Amino acid sequence: MSRKFHGVAVDAGSGLAASLIQARGVDAQADDLLTFKRSILEELGPFASTVLVDAALGPALLDSYPDECARMMAFEADVYHISGEDRITVLPENLKVADLPGMGVELLKFFMYYAPDDAPALNRQKQDLVEEIGRRCHAARVQYLMEPLVYHSTLLPGSEAYARHKPEMVRAATAAFAEPRFKADVLKVEIPVDLDYVAGFGAPVMSREAALDAFRACAEAANGIDLVYLSAGVTFERFEASLKMAVEAGVTFQGFMCGRAIWSDAVDVFGEGGETVLRKWLQETGVMRLQRLIEAVS
Repeated sequence: MSRKFHGVAVDAGSGLAASLIQARGVDAQADDLLTFKRSILEELGPFASTVLVDAALGPALLDSYPDECARMMAFEADVYHISGEDRITVLPENLKVADLPGMGVELLKFFMYYAPDDAPALNRQKQDLVEEIGRRCHAARVQYLMEPLVYHSTLLPGSEAYARHKPEMVRAATAAFAEPRFKADVLKVEIPVDLDYVAGFGAPVMSREAALDAFRACAEAANGIDLVYLSAGVTFERFEASLKMAVEAGVTFQGFMCGRAIWSDAVDVFGEGGETVLRKWLQETGVMRLQRLIEAVS
């Protein structure tokens, strides 16, 4: 039976650490990143089906998981840290896939930046790495969530031109990594449209029906592999609306993984008030946001 994902992602690394240092100012502590992540895990974990942690601090957080919350770890040196212009994900040096079952980790997430129209040789290199991680997960009996993050070599995310291209990029990336050789159990994919350019939400570059068709085309490209939508840094309201649109489109998907859309506002809360105020915000606003997302897909 397919697993349902009502997931919280807190695998952000150096970027989040820098934001916390800025927010905390003179009150900054060396363990602020760990404290922030543990607070999210302990306060939101009881309401989530899984929480995603990073490979660097994740091992120190495993004991904080609630009993019914599945352990998921990102198999990356630093989330969204890449090798350079080629955008190849850097693997962690502190653990192996084979280590995860002994740590009680049930799920592995691995992301790769992917432009379907990049040079074939570069995309083959990326595909080979994704395939290798899939083999390791299969051998270790760890569930594999593969996350292709699309990009374009010349178009900027957030622009109208990028919004016009995004549905096809997401569809092509989904189709590419749905191939059996990658052994992906779940594809963790982007919302295929930018609501800022969908009629009823923003500039009417794309009609609502065209947006619904984009959801359907991208879901069909998964070829039966379970789909989970990621928030990819959009606002909470935009992600909630996107999930509702996926439901309206009638696509089959297993849920969501949401990070910053739930907790980005908590960075400044932590900076201003410390851990106690952070936990109170999570108990109120954080839980409310998570429950609204669960309701959106139910």
